[in-house]
Amino acid sequence: MEAESVLPKWGSEPCIMGIDEAGRGPVLGPMVYGCLYCPLSYENTLASLDFADSKTLKEEKREELFENLKADESIGWAVDVIDPRELSAKMLKKNKINLNEISHNSAIGLVRRALNTGVLLTEVYVDTVGDPEKYRTKLSDIFPSIKFVVAKKADSLYPVVSGASIVAKVTRDRALRNWVFDESTENMQRNFGSGYPGDPQTKVWLEHHKHTVFGFPTLVRFSWGTCNSYFKDGIEVLWEADATDEDDSSVKTRKKQLKLSSVGFTGMKRSSEEIESSGKGRCKFFQARKLEQLSKF
Repeated sequence: MEAESVLPKWGSEPCIMGIDEAGRGPVLGPMVYGCLYCPLSYENTLASLDFADSKTLKEEKREELFENLKADESIGWAVDVIDPRELSAKMLKKNKINLNEISHNSAIGLVRRALNTGVLLTEVYVDTVGDPEKYRTKLSDIFPSIKFVVAKKADSLYPVVSGASIVAKVTRDRALRNWVFDESTENMQRNFGSGYPGDPQTKVWLEHHKHTVFGFPTLVRFSWGTCNSYFKDGIEVLWEADATDEDDSSVKTRKKQLKLSSVGFTGMKRSSEEIESSGKGRCKFFQARKLEQLSKF
């Protein structure tokens, strides 16, 4: 998460905050939550700064507005960039965390970060995820001293949310432009389009960059259902683990094979992780190196 780490000189005045996201729907790249906050007394001025829903603005205009708000001493901002690997891991883990909950947690984190810095938030405006009233109640229960307004299309209704929308969108666009691939294959290309599943350019990129054994590059949110269709011809992989025989109290182990059929994003892979985390099965790699799983840090 990136933000100003010091309390602005106006931070002890009553302040408002807007929160919005960018990249919720794409199959590629991070999801970014952004916030913008300022003194309540600056609200009218904020409305004159030409902020609008970032989706209605051209990239050049978004970049210009972002640089303007960064230079404005009466405005604070922060972002939470959620890596595609983190999104997939949370959505596929044993106790799944769905996208709505991930979104809620990110917004809550942005509010908490501003409060921890010392900003006196009195009103927060949020573009809704899910039912607006349930979301508002959830936020109010966590932060009872703050008035929350949660609405659909809040980024087109409230300038403070429009500003947050620009913060989030520009941050995601820059993250994609500057993405450093972990993979070193020679044929890696960057012309992946918008990243939305329906984008023809994105579809071509996904088809070109799939691997029948190793799946997709880490730019891809492999938990998205749209990925499954690309691996109908994927190679089945058998993972071998040492699993303790539950019926035998001795240290004897038995071999157990676990099948991963859809290249990195099926329940079978999670079953393997569940066995390991339960202590009933330990891969030889970890046993040989005396590596233990930590649940508390």
